[in-house]
Amino acid sequence: MAERRLDGNRERGAVSRNGRSRTRTYAVGALALLAFATACGDNGGGSAAPAATTTAPSAPQPAGAAPTAAAAIPGAPAPAGAGAAAWAKWSLTPLAPAPAPPADKPIKLERTGPVPVFSEVKTSDKVVFITIDDGAEKDPKFVEMLTDLKVPISMFLTKDIVKNDYGYFKPLQALGNHIQNHTVDHPVMSKLPADKQKSEVCDDQAALTQQYGTAPLLFRPPFGDGANTPTLNTSVQQCGPRAIVLWRESMQIHDMQYQAADKKLKPGDIILAHFRGPKELKGATMTQMFGDLLARIQEQGFSVARLEDYIQAPAS
Repeated sequence: MAERRLDGNRERGAVSRNGRSRTRTYAVGALALLAFATACGDNGGGSAAPAATTTAPSAPQPAGAAPTAAAAIPGAPAPAGAGAAAWAKWSLTPLAPAPAPPADKPIKLERTGPVPVFSEVKTSDKVVFITIDDGAEKDPKFVEMLTDLKVPISMFLTKDIVKNDYGYFKPLQALGNHIQNHTVDHPVMSKLPADKQKSEVCDDQAALTQQYGTAPLLFRPPFGDGANTPTLNTSVQQCGPRAIVLWRESMQIHDMQYQAADKKLKPGDIILAHFRGPKELKGATMTQMFGDLLARIQEQGFSVARLEDYIQAPAS
């Protein structure tokens, strides 16, 4: 397994540095393919891509009862928060609970046509969304941690990385966490011909649907590469996901790397993390990394909400 650079300028993501306006130009580097466990955003530059777009949002309106534990289906509410004792077990202070998901979803997906590309959700709720990629590290203590804390995550899984233990992710899914598409073998998508891009998305979609019983609604290209290209957008449309999801921050070992110049979280930011272990985290464990991520979120006064609770799936 290739060692990853986890400090300094490792995650530039898919966004240019031209401020925090809601219309951004996303820079996506077409970099050399790393080993399966490499970070999806481990790129250090590259050519600029067209601006990512989001579905036109409506003003979020809190509605419904407080979130409760739910199956991992589109629109399912987040699980109830854990008590102080559960957080103390992991040497953490409880996060403030997220507000009830809005009845009028900020992102509305269509059943057909081009899929939107977004790295944040327009909301006035002081929440962020945690997404975890690849699936290389399968630490049972992380399952225990999520079971205790009930912090919602979205998992973007790569078939060839998880196929040796599909079962590891099922307890996480049972907590209400959704499983999304992240290709078969983690390639640099823009370097592939159209038919190969399609097979990367479609074959992962088929495997994850069969294993977890629900077709992924969202897709994330490795490294964020090709996110705004017509070829990849067409492949995603043909294979079933209805949006391409990028990110605004990425978790390293003890802190986040920011794409915004002010290095601060904003309401609705999507955070990228990875299933990683001590070899990639310079001796830290998956649970230590995740605990540090929660602490950094809490320091800035944010809660963690479930990304899919802010997305309206297409009508069937």
